[in-house]
Amino acid sequence: MQDDDAIVDGFTVPGVPDAFQRLWTPHRMAYIQGGQNQFNNSDDCPFCIAPQRTDEESLIVHRGQHAYVVLNLFPYNPGHVLVCPYRHVPDYTDVDVEETAEIADLAQSSMRVLREVSHATGFNLGMNQGVSGGAGIAAHLHQHVVPRWSGDGNFFPIIAQTKAITQTLGEVRQQLAAAWPTGR
Repeated sequence: MQDDDAIVDGFTVPGVPDAFQRLWTPHRMAYIQGGQNQFNNSDDCPFCIAPQRTDEESLIVHRGQHAYVVLNLFPYNPGHVLVCPYRHVPDYTDVDVEETAEIADLAQSSMRVLREVSHATGFNLGMNQGVSGGAGIAAHLHQHVVPRWSGDGNFFPIIAQTKAITQTLGEVRQQLAAAWPTGR
């Protein structure tokens, strides 16, 4: 036993507890190890691979002609969706007129559905462009639609730097897909 070891339930555990709360996210290691370069082509891009799978497997809420709506795997709030063009393009200036129109339509439809299903009272909409612009996957354009409610920015994420998500992604996908208007 070393000086900085602790004994927990009769077992020696390395390290001394400190003031930090830890949220273990080993699933994020794929992004950390590969960095932004891992998504430079459509063969390894999650936004290109997702439409090749079932909606349930990929958490796709709705498929359009030029773009689709998918749940964010790392949501800020329940119902946080991404609107992605099918084409592997990195920048908003790379989408054509039809793609631009459908991305806008799907963002509006997402807002309507989220208001109906989850009673969202506000939204954050945005596209982070490029690595320096904060895009988690900079090689494939995607627009965030984040539902908001009064008081959803409470002390927990601010003080504890932890976000409580109240539903599973599968449950949210099923609710949103069921409420999606036909013909849109």
